[in-house]
Amino acid sequence: MLGKIKVRGAVGRPATRPTAVAADKAYSSKGNRAYLRKRRIKSVIPVKADQTANRKKRGASGGREYAFDAVLYKDRNTVERCINKLKSWRGIATRYDKTPESYSAGLHLRGSIIWLRSLRPAE
Repeated sequence: MLGKIKVRGAVGRPATRPTAVAADKAYSSKGNRAYLRKRRIKSVIPVKADQTANRKKRGASGGREYAFDAVLYKDRNTVERCINKLKSWRGIATRYDKTPESYSAGLHLRGSIIWLRSLRPAE
């Protein structure tokens, strides 16, 4: 999934490497963190309690604690709310579309509708 990310700036070509990736505890694994580190992307992922306990149990050989930016992690809520708006369309939430192309078209259509509604003046 991270390979398909395109980050748009004000001008120019889209970048393929975001500055940071925020994810929930389900994505807290050595593999995910190593992939992000290799691409020089900051990982904003909280550590699971059992991973912290295992690291502390191993003592000095457990390695150091992962850095975590709590302020940046709060922005993840914006993304979660956007996903909830996308999933308010039943076809997207239940994945009725047979092909990836039609599902992607539905996502783009729903995203366009959300964006157009955001341009309306507040009533």
